[in-house]
Amino acid sequence: MDFSASAAQQEGLPAQQHQALLTIRGHRGFEAMTIGALAERLLIAPHSATELVGRLVAAGYVSRTTDLADKRKQTLALTEKADAVLKRLTKTHIAEIKELAPQLIDILRDLQRDL
Repeated sequence: MDFSASAAQQEGLPAQQHQALLTIRGHRGFEAMTIGALAERLLIAPHSATELVGRLVAAGYVSRTTDLADKRKQTLALTEKADAVLKRLTKTHIAEIKELAPQLIDILRDLQRDL
């Protein structure tokens, strides 16, 4: 996880903001991602999620829209800026995984032998 946090930080993105962007990107529900759903998935309080989303909106990573059916809800969407930074971070993570793959395979083989 340290690698991931460092990579995000190099993009100017604190680790918690990176996690929030990944959570929004990975949302596969019938309804749009909301602040409440984000709070649940990140295991943080709703008011903390509201503050986190506020920082993401201010930085240009997320747009939020008041739900027309329920004015108390705000739905979230990633911006093109967020998409671009997530693509760069994904490439960085894939490169790191490729570099670590031989070591991970050796560890898994050792564990399998011990079973």
